[in-house]
Amino acid sequence: MMFGWLRGDPKKKLEAQYAKKLEEARDAQRNGNIQGYASLMTEAETILLEIDRLAETVEDGNA
Repeated sequence: MMFGWLRGDPKKKLEAQYAKKLEEARDAQRNGNIQGYASLMTEAETILLEIDRLAETVEDGNA
């Protein structure tokens, strides 16, 4: 793992995607696009589940 620090943190990448989806959903809701809001929130929830799964994998690896 000599160059492990060069790899990006996948959790940070997913967290950034999650935050972006929440902002997009907020904007859709404010513009009255409720179907778009619902779709974006579903995508955000999927990303959040991936973050949780990744966190569990890391915790299991450290145990």
